[in-house]
Amino acid sequence: MSNPETSQVMSLPLPPANYVNLYTDEHIRKNRAPRPPMPCSESYSMFGNTFNNDDTIIRPLEQQGFRRLYPQHFDRKKELKKLNHSLLVNFLDLIDFLVHNPDNSRRAEKVEDLSLLFVHIHHLLNEFRPHQARETLRVMMEMQKRQRIETAHRFQKHLEKVREIIKNAFSSLPDKTDEDNKLIVPTEWMELNNEFAAGESNQDPCHPHDRLMCSIVDNM
Repeated sequence: MSNPETSQVMSLPLPPANYVNLYTDEHIRKNRAPRPPMPCSESYSMFGNTFNNDDTIIRPLEQQGFRRLYPQHFDRKKELKKLNHSLLVNFLDLIDFLVHNPDNSRRAEKVEDLSLLFVHIHHLLNEFRPHQARETLRVMMEMQKRQRIETAHRFQKHLEKVREIIKNAFSSLPDKTDEDNKLIVPTEWMELNNEFAAGESNQDPCHPHDRLMCSIVDNM
């Protein structure tokens, strides 16, 4: 039978903070913990922006509503240097406007240009994220491989040491051939003992007086 409190807790849509507060060890033990949130089916919101599940990880600038300042095919290193120089020049122009003519209308244009340049630089850097993730994973796997190889080598060295110790222990044992020979009973003694036992078994165990009385009784 289901607990009404449990079903009520599980059916309520919970914000992340409330979900964390309700997902405690006591609630898990009493089977009152809320169910995990359902996966997003179409779109989700992050940092105030709406994203679709079928969107690419790094969307082009045109899809984000920004004007592209570099061509489709380019060298990222050169474009980053050019954007950095343009950023410095526009920043100096903005300072010049603020010093000589703060009310100039081009001041807002320079601010927008600086913002667009920062967006392009940020976009170019984000395009390196998949490559960075692959390289990070590759380095982690190489480190794990190197650690496992070193562990295997250390284990092999310890195994060789143990084998050497066991070999030295066996070689240092005393030779027990002489002691074993002392414990061996000569075969001649065994044959004499067997003959003596056989002779004793062939002797009549009956006493002579008993045999005499038996013969008298038989003759009556």
